[in-house]
Order: sequence, then C-alpha cells, then structure tokens
Amino acid sequence: MLEDNLTPHWYVVHTYSGYENKVAVNLEKIVENRKVSNLIHAIKIPMEIIPESEGGDGVAERKIFPSYVLVKMIMNDESWHIVRNTTGVTGFVGPGSMPVVLSDEEVAALGVETATESLPYKVGDKVRVIGGPLAAHISSAVVEEISADFKKVKVLADLHGRNTKIELDSAWVQLF
Repeated sequence: MLEDNLTPHWYVVHTYSGYENKVAVNLEKIVENRKVSNLIHAIKIPMEIIPESEGGDGVAERKIFPSYVLVKMIMNDESWHIVRNTTGVTGFVGPGSMPVVLSDEEVAALGVETATESLPYKVGDKVRVIGGPLAAHISSAVVEEISADFKKVKVLADLHGRNTKIELDSAWVQLF
C-alpha cells in the first residue's frame, strides 16, 4: 500500500473531539512499548499561549487546531497502521487513506519544529555534567536517552554512591 520512505515527515492526524491529549499519550506509549521510535519520531499538539482573563496575571494554553495531532514519522505500512489504529484516531488528513506530508513552510509556521538540531554526543557516550543543580555532585555520567527535540537528556550517573537515572537539560551536558 504505502512505499517505504526512510525520511521522516510531519503528518496531520484527525482525532475525536477532545481526544488530542489522549491520542498523543497513547501513541507515545505504543511507540515505547513496540520499540518503533525509529519510525515514529515525534508527536505534537500545536498550542498557543493566551491571557487567562482580563485583569488577571495568568496565561493559559489553547489548542490551535482542536481535534488534530501532528506526527513526525517515516511513512510505511507498519507506521501507518500503528497511528491509524490508535484509540481516538479517526484517520490521517489527506485524500482517501493517503496521508499528505506537511511542507517545511507549514511546519515552520506551526512552530512544532524549529530547526534540525544535533548534539555532539549520542546514547552510550560518557559525558560531563557542566550545568544545573547537580553539576557539583556528578563528575561523569552515561547518556541513556535523548529527547526527540534534543532539549532533554537522560543520563545514568553515580550520585552519592548510587547509580541514578537523571533527566537534564541538554545544554548542561558535554562530551567527556
């Protein structure tokens, strides 16, 4: 049905009304459980920040496109079936059952992906913690996981004599 393509692209997924967060969480769990993060790279719900009320100091987030979730994925039969059969998903946006790829301009306008980033280290590398509240307590750590947006890193570090998994800002870590 779908051609295997090795380049991930952004697609729009239609959900039942009010199911956006549930779909995103369910899809993230499926990706983790089935170990298909090589196929499904990111799941986003475009949000905007608005003032909560007149005269109030608070702000709130509102979905820009209710009933839609954006998914960055390598499109093939397996990934299509995983997303399409996730509870709360009604289908992909596109003619028939063929999803339409969002253009780079559309992705940039939505603000879901700023720029392609990379880090000087990868999973399994030994790193030094140079920033954050734990920098003085950790001399070295091993990278266990890197978030899809490259902003967070999970490391395994010796903290007070115990191996501890810690999530850090990626800017607080550098290659050893």
